[in-house]
Amino acid sequence: MWLNPEEVLLKNALKLWVTEKSNDFFLLQRRRGHGDTGGKFTGLLVGALDSVLDSNARVTPFRILLQVPGSQVSWTIACGAAVGEMNRHWDWLVQNLLHSLSVFENKEDVASFVKGKVKGLIAEEVRGRQAAQEEEPEKFRETLLKFELCFGLPSSENLVTTYSCCCWKGRVPRQGWLYLSINHMAFYSFLLGKEVKFVIPWAEVTRLERVSTGLMTDMVRVTTRRCQRDFSMFLSLDEAFGVIVQLADIALRRLLDSEGLELDRVLQQSSNITKRVLEEQALRTYVLALFRLPRGERLQEVALCSVWTPHARCHTTGTLFTTDSYLCFASREEGHCSLLIPLSEVISIEKAESTSLLPNPVIVSVRSKKAFQLIELQDRDSLVDSLTSRLRALHMETSAPLAVTMEQVKERMWEDNFLEYGRGVHMFRTEKIQKLVAMGIPESLRGELWMTFSDASSELASHPDYYSGLVTESMGQSSLATEEIERDLHRSLPDHPAFQNVKGIAALRRVLTAYAHRNPKIGYCQSMNILASVLLLYTKEEEAFSLLVAVCERMLPDYFNRRVIGAQVDQSVFEELIRDRLPELAEHIPDLSPLSSISLSWFLTLFLSVLPFRSAVCVVDCFFFHGIKAIFQLGLAVLDANATALCASADDGQALMILTGFLDQVKYDEDPSPPAPYPLSSQSGEEEVSPPVKQHTLITDLIADSYEKFGDLTVRQIEKLRCRHRIQVLQAHEDTTKENALRVVTPDVSLSPENLADVYDLFQTEHFINLYWGDGGTTLALQHHDPGRPYVEQYRVDRVQFKSLYMLLVPWLCGFHTDTVAHRTFTLLDQDRDSLITFREFAGWLDTLYCEELNEKVRLLYRLHIPPALTESEDDPSPLKSPLLSTTRPLHVELPNGEMRDFQEQLKQMLKDLAKEKEKDVEQPVPPMNQVHTIKKLIQSGIH
Repeated sequence: MWLNPEEVLLKNALKLWVTEKSNDFFLLQRRRGHGDTGGKFTGLLVGALDSVLDSNARVTPFRILLQVPGSQVSWTIACGAAVGEMNRHWDWLVQNLLHSLSVFENKEDVASFVKGKVKGLIAEEVRGRQAAQEEEPEKFRETLLKFELCFGLPSSENLVTTYSCCCWKGRVPRQGWLYLSINHMAFYSFLLGKEVKFVIPWAEVTRLERVSTGLMTDMVRVTTRRCQRDFSMFLSLDEAFGVIVQLADIALRRLLDSEGLELDRVLQQSSNITKRVLEEQALRTYVLALFRLPRGERLQEVALCSVWTPHARCHTTGTLFTTDSYLCFASREEGHCSLLIPLSEVISIEKAESTSLLPNPVIVSVRSKKAFQLIELQDRDSLVDSLTSRLRALHMETSAPLAVTMEQVKERMWEDNFLEYGRGVHMFRTEKIQKLVAMGIPESLRGELWMTFSDASSELASHPDYYSGLVTESMGQSSLATEEIERDLHRSLPDHPAFQNVKGIAALRRVLTAYAHRNPKIGYCQSMNILASVLLLYTKEEEAFSLLVAVCERMLPDYFNRRVIGAQVDQSVFEELIRDRLPELAEHIPDLSPLSSISLSWFLTLFLSVLPFRSAVCVVDCFFFHGIKAIFQLGLAVLDANATALCASADDGQALMILTGFLDQVKYDEDPSPPAPYPLSSQSGEEEVSPPVKQHTLITDLIADSYEKFGDLTVRQIEKLRCRHRIQVLQAHEDTTKENALRVVTPDVSLSPENLADVYDLFQTEHFINLYWGDGGTTLALQHHDPGRPYVEQYRVDRVQFKSLYMLLVPWLCGFHTDTVAHRTFTLLDQDRDSLITFREFAGWLDTLYCEELNEKVRLLYRLHIPPALTESEDDPSPLKSPLLSTTRPLHVELPNGEMRDFQEQLKQMLKDLAKEKEKDVEQPVPPMNQVHTIKKLIQSGIH
């Protein structure tokens, strides 16, 4: 590999390098100890130092130096791990440069000339490759080459980053380098002459965790179905663990849950994924979760700034995040103060005069005749230009002002809050508003504030006729979703009079049917009817529809689908939070899965199915303000309030009765002027409101407890836990799929369960390989994996993938004709003519080859020479395609005496003869296929 020329002092380097070739201008050197057969201590020591101290991947076994005669300074111009590569570089220098260098009179010009040539070669190599995307392309290029040489993976295997660390084997650490690529994690170490390297596909990772042991305080533990690896001594453990979790999460979602990446376009092409992209993606995920933005929003700019907060009479320091359609501000301390401004509400963004007190100010004016002041923006000009251009593209339209009707004490509190903090999507969201929400939003303002907190109002204003159009398109159509909707219409809120009449039922039907038509991938899922019913009680139909879209697609992502991946992930996260926040309860109940099964309905229905209606609606208030964080907090508070009783419970049924009974008794405060759960005052002169009497029968009290005890839970923590636990959930789904597929197929074949499991792994791996390095076939490959199909049909292979498996497993390798036989076999197995083969079909075919009687094998071989395996369009010049076997004429066999016999009669006679031969000679049994390497041996030996 050519290197950017770098000075080397030969006087200090001679002890570490041995010269293999030399001439007047170049030296080819070998690292001392590499290739020495004697195992000298000096060579072993040098190799160990290279592995431990190799901070920039430049210490490779061979290098080429440019030397100027009479000088002690030389330049490294090439390096490599293989002598063959170095010899090619050497030959190129000798043939193309050596003769030209002799004409230079000034020897100093020699160095400039060679450096220019080498830099030109490097530029050609870097152009269009992955290294060009990195911040330090030269350094990354060298690391990439070492990765490819060490592990032999295809050049299309995208390397993301590397970390120096130790890998532990028992109590013995091995210092080396951890390479993280898009599909694998790999480790390489070379100490005292011993080389250690291994590769772990992300598809096999079942658990990632940070652990502490007696030897090391912080380690990264990687668990697969077959082994466990511990890594430590990272320079930045948090960064390394974050990247590992991200890559595993992305790989498994790409392989096992492609729908989850539908909106993350940058992640669908593995060649686009770099460390910088991962950092940007993690930040984007955090911002979308923090502000509950649509999943399709792209993060545009991130800038430190301060925002004038009138309620605090000062500038609040934090970070400004801009997306395609929003301006978002979050204070330095999460939850202290936040601001969400839809660009559709913005009238102008202007730069004001900069002063010492107000450096680089920007004024954002919105339709409600309010203005927000941002200061201390470092790159103000480019930020304002970018936002202004996006404003022009939005074509803002003036929206009608919201009607306001005030009610009693809480309405007055909210009115004062609107005057102080603003009204609408772009209001300041502070701790005071959090306290008002915890009290329960007034009935007259609930629908408006739900629309505001979720920003469904902006979506509705941008597409005013969208819902009516969906209703027109969807009503009258019949599908599985509409049938399920009809069954659940009367089960939504059976005790509420609004849904005991034709008008209410019709409105609910229209909302659910319109959503199923909008998003057929989700269609309709149980619990959506309960949620939609509550939304309709406080908003108009089109507003309820917009809120339902916000909940299903933004605020509870992946909850409402066939596999409810999102809900299962959050249950796994909830279990970890219980262990962390309620250790005594976790100690008494080691297996928390029963509690998770109980709490699943809390998350799916936002407590609407387990709390009294008026109390549950207060929980929905908190959910629209805080997102899923509110449900986690409240769930922990419920368990904490019942911890003593749960620890004393005898079984899961009793625990369910305890929690159900407790939730049934949580009432809404009927006081017409309910007190706040804790003081609202934050400044002198402001009205003081005394806290209520402490009792767990009030929903406001329970919500207050959740904030007091678990309010420090942040969105960033939840997103990190989700990312890690999604790996376990997806792998558990794969284990279930495999177990059920094997259970269904095992009765139909004679292969042993162990061999059949190995065949399944090969079948699945071939599908993954197509996703890893398929040339433009990623989209088609994703279509092959459909979790909605029966277990044995979820993974399917196409003709190219089948051929790869055929070459690996079949005992019928026939040289020049192998491709033809593989092609015909695929055509024969593809009975439904969809150009895909299921695992059941594949296993049945393999069972015939290895386990069936000889006559069945002959029957299969014969069927490969007749339709449908043989097609008229087959382009095959081989003798396998006989004119006698044409599809346009009857199939006959000409006997030696000239007699013509039908092929079926001839086949029957042949099978009879084979049966007689079998009685004479006992057929040897086929060796069992225990492991993949045994299968390969069978391939090599063949079965004839």
